[in-house]
Amino acid sequence: YLVALGSTRVLLDLGQGSFPRIFPHARPEDLDAVVVSHLHPDHFVDLVPLRHYLRYEFAPSRRMRVIGPSDLGGRLDALHAEPGFAAAALDLATLGETTHRVGELTVEGRLVAHTAESYAMRVSPPSGDGPGLVYTGDCGRAADVAPLVRPGDTLLAEVSFGAGPVPPGVSHLDAPAVGRLATSTGAGRVLLTHILMGHDPDAAVAACREAFPGPVTMVWPGSRAEV
Repeated sequence: YLVALGSTRVLLDLGQGSFPRIFPHARPEDLDAVVVSHLHPDHFVDLVPLRHYLRYEFAPSRRMRVIGPSDLGGRLDALHAEPGFAAAALDLATLGETTHRVGELTVEGRLVAHTAESYAMRVSPPSGDGPGLVYTGDCGRAADVAPLVRPGDTLLAEVSFGAGPVPPGVSHLDAPAVGRLATSTGAGRVLLTHILMGHDPDAAVAACREAFPGPVTMVWPGSRAEV
């Protein structure tokens, strides 16, 4: 997910197949940062082609700020059994439950139930003026995201199990849970994403609307929204 404000460009997650999709919208080397929610490959593995691009496409090579879980560098190094693989082109920092300034934006992290270290995040102007974007990442408990959401925010929410229900013991969300979260926090709009194959997107949107009176949209590669 590419978030832009003024000259600032921030990517939220970079899963498989995402790297080549950046080019029509921004040059990868012009990004201010990549922020990773958790260490499942569908959320971070295209840091590998980004790393290669930065290291080998340019002379001298470029670098990229990457903020994410504490073991992100170790996971990337382990993919290639090469200590220092990530650090050769990526300036890694831990997201944590704190706020990071990235150009004209701030990124605030919040731990959520999914893996041992998974984050939701809020992206907003540092002044606090106007609404922000809250991205759930993958999350098994909607209440974990609630402290990030301020009235009027856009909620970009995973809806892995569509209209639901989520199977017992699985740490993901469905549309009714997202709708209830949006209503309880005063979100201004919901963008649904990360729906698993075999689930009906239209049914997910309808189920979310039953719990949330505001606008609800399913997003796909190439979708655009103004916060």
